[in-house]
Amino acid sequence: MRKIAIYGKGGIGKSTTVSNVSAALASMGLSVLQIGCDPKADSTRNLTGGKNITTVLDILRENGDANLEELVFKSTTGVLCVEAGGPVPGVGCAGRGIITAFEKLEELDAYKIYNPDIVLYDVLGDVVCGGFAMPIRGGYADEVCIVTSGEMMSLYAASNITHAVKSFGKRGYASLKGLILNAKNIEGENELVDKAAKEMDTSVIYRIPRHPLVQKSEEMGKTVVEAFPDSDMADYYRNLAKLFLEEVTTDE
Repeated sequence: MRKIAIYGKGGIGKSTTVSNVSAALASMGLSVLQIGCDPKADSTRNLTGGKNITTVLDILRENGDANLEELVFKSTTGVLCVEAGGPVPGVGCAGRGIITAFEKLEELDAYKIYNPDIVLYDVLGDVVCGGFAMPIRGGYADEVCIVTSGEMMSLYAASNITHAVKSFGKRGYASLKGLILNAKNIEGENELVDKAAKEMDTSVIYRIPRHPLVQKSEEMGKTVVEAFPDSDMADYYRNLAKLFLEEVTTDE
């Protein structure tokens, strides 16, 4: 079972990237579990027809307990989808909410029962507090990828995440696989991200171009891989999915 956590600043296209990779892996015949770790709970939206699924925390708040069938939703592409969710606005800690959701999934033996080939954690990377660092330090993920663009705040977040991963890595936790450039087409973007990667002592393992089919597919409530499977953009996501299955990082 491969377990990869994908971090990135909010709005960088992280969930779009993760859900497309999940759909691509599922189309290869692999069993995929995608876990959204963002209070917005929209990580799996493009896998579930554009609709948000009920979150772990919502169910626990409403019922006091839950079973796996209530927490795990299977998409039309075959991806197993979970959304951790977040606290009631203004009350509680989002990071603590992620910890609660993870503990409940573990208590219910989700990983053993579904036994996925690959688990993808989609994690908000604006703040790397205890809860959001759970996939790194809790033994849930083996590797971490960071989605970024050439924008300053995106690279700043990537730098913070890198420091956290390397700090925890010294204790035998998840290792950093590298950066994924999700292009915004800003001037000199490739050079900016390459320079930042060098400063972070890591590499750019993949580059995703900006493409109109991404927005078009999201308007349909689908991934590019599902909506436009024969497109060049779907091929980009399929190639990234294959890279996720490799043990050794490569520059793309």
